[in-house]
This record gives sequence, structure tokens and C-alpha cells, in this order.
Amino acid sequence: MLNEFEAGKLKVKVYEDRAELGAAAAAMAAATIRETLKKKYEVNIVFAAAASQNEFLAALIKEDIDWSRVNAFHMDEYIGMPAGATQQFGYWLRERIFGKLNFKEVFYLDGQAPDAHADCERYTCLLQQHPTDICFMGLGENTHLAFNDPHVANFSDTALVKVVDLDEACKQQQVNEDCFDDISQIPPDAFTLTIPALLSAKTIYCMVPGILKAPAVYHTIKDPINEKYPSTILRTHDNALLLLDQESASKLMEERQEIKSVAN
Repeated sequence: MLNEFEAGKLKVKVYEDRAELGAAAAAMAAATIRETLKKKYEVNIVFAAAASQNEFLAALIKEDIDWSRVNAFHMDEYIGMPAGATQQFGYWLRERIFGKLNFKEVFYLDGQAPDAHADCERYTCLLQQHPTDICFMGLGENTHLAFNDPHVANFSDTALVKVVDLDEACKQQQVNEDCFDDISQIPPDAFTLTIPALLSAKTIYCMVPGILKAPAVYHTIKDPINEKYPSTILRTHDNALLLLDQESASKLMEERQEIKSVAN
């Protein structure tokens, strides 16, 4: 680990590269899961589906955990994509973790549901029946959490799950990460767990590698806490950890070097 500090209540750790970040996150997350399993029979975990999670999930599935006592949720999903489309987040997570381990239950958002709002109610009931213990997330290039883009983010949302329209920066990120060839291919609407739903987790691990996330990380740490930059709300959580690599932390580190130079 290269550096660590706090921003509000948010603990921040900076690692050499994506591989070191993923391995460290998996080790800490596994310890949290095992500790939680000592206190209760089942653990409920919400997972993000994004390229930022690749190294973390690859390391996590190698950890010694009794997955038969873990219930899994995912935090967002496109609406209206064809069944079996590889861009679906449920498919992505099934390929990388949900289909590789013996979870007690895996609860999927249904991107083909004939009534999207009814599926929000169904998933809300599941979340209420299985209160979130741990949330594994990233943050978007526009600082979104799940699909809570700035124009739909609501820190006081009364819903746990809702339908949202995606902004252009969010869609562009999906292209940047090679999920789609062109923005026109991306569905306009999606399901998302809301900000309060995500923050209801007792522990949050937020894994954010890569140079394209550097501006978002800077906003997360430096800007006032408001919906213009949804990820700033992480600074209010009692047990959240933001894990970065040198690239995603680069704007923060540049500023620190500038401050140090001026001081000297």
C-alpha cells in the first residue's frame, strides 16, 4: 500500500496497481464476511458489475468462505435487453462469481420484467427481508453509485429500488469499458438500488482503479457533499472504505505534491 488517509468518515487506501488493489480488497472483504458469519447465520451482500471489480472478484472467489450462508444481490440492471445478452449485469456477475460459488441464494433484478415498477417492488421486498450487511461497489466516471447518476441521485430517496434514465456520461462509460460498441446500443432506462439502499449496508468496500476514474475520485474526496457528485455521500458512512490505485488517485496525489512543494 502506498498511502492511506481519511476524508470525513471515509477511509481511503491507495495501492500500486489494479492487481494489488484487488488482492488487498478481497482479503479485507473476506475477513469481514467471515467475521459477520460468526455473529449471524446468513450474510447478505450487494455486488456491483463493472470492470473495476474484475481483479477484486477474481481474488475473492479464491478466499476460504462458507458461501452456502451468503445471499447475493446485484445493484443495477438494464431494462429491456434481450434475454441472454452478455451486457446484462446479472449475466456479468453470474460469469464471474454467482455461477462459480455455492451461494445460499442469488437474487437477480429482472431486466425483461413486463412491469418494471412491479419488479422494483419485488426486489424491494427481498432487500427488506435480507438487510444488507456488506456492499461491494465502484463509482462511475460521473461519480454515480450504481445507476444513481447526478440528475437522478437522491440522498433522501424513500425508495430502495427505482427505474432511472441514464445520462450521456454514464452511457459513454459503458462504451469506454467495451461493454457496447456505441452509445446508441445502450438501453435508455435501468433499475438501480437507490443511494439510501446502498448506504444501508453495515460495511461498504468501494474499489476504483484506473486513470479514467481519477476526476471522479477527486470530486468524491474534495467537493461538497451533494447530489451533483453522488459518490461524495460515502464520506458520511460510518464504515466505508475507498480503495484506489496510483492511476485513480493521481489527481489527489498531484495536488498533495503541489501543496508540499509550496510548503517547502
